[in-house]
Amino acid sequence: MATSKESLKDRLARYREIKISVTGRKSGKRISIPVWFVLEGDKLHLLPVAGSESQWYKNLRKNPSIGIAARGAEAEFQAVPVTGAKAVKSVVEKFREKYGEADVKKYYSGFDAAVLVRLE
Repeated sequence: MATSKESLKDRLARYREIKISVTGRKSGKRISIPVWFVLEGDKLHLLPVAGSESQWYKNLRKNPSIGIAARGAEAEFQAVPVTGAKAVKSVVEKFREKYGEADVKKYYSGFDAAVLVRLE
């Protein structure tokens, strides 16, 4: 029987969008948001649409616990904020490869932060 993390990884390989859950830094409530992602082995890369100004990113900085859900498969992880210019640029490139440059340009405005989630 597959663990929830294994079936989650299996789904991540097939889908274009997932739901993340973070804890509100002021409300303390759990908030779910649909996001795009790039999966690379055991690493899940997330790019906040408004960079470091994105609310869910600010919430993660306060509480790094993140829920990742892909159509029924769900697991909890620790998120690592990525702010180094070179590292963020690398994530942006991966997003452009997966979703196309035009869509990344259309939907994303901040390129000063990314998030790494290790799926292990």
